[in-house]
Amino acid sequence: MSDAPLFRVVKGTPTEEELAALVVVLTARAAGASAPVEPPRSAWASYWTRRPAPLTAGPGSWRASALPR
Repeated sequence: MSDAPLFRVVKGTPTEEELAALVVVLTARAAGASAPVEPPRSAWASYWTRRPAPLTAGPGSWRASALPR
């Protein structure tokens, strides 16, 4: 591990609490940037969101329910 600082204060004299708050914000921002925007959906969930219309009763409905739309 390197001894080089990750960031430095170039102006002002922040307190320890202010530096701690800055570290928390930077850490949260870095963790949020690497997290996926939307969790992956299971095949079952994505199947139901792709369906354009509900199934209707009638002749051939059972067979049509398995066909892609």
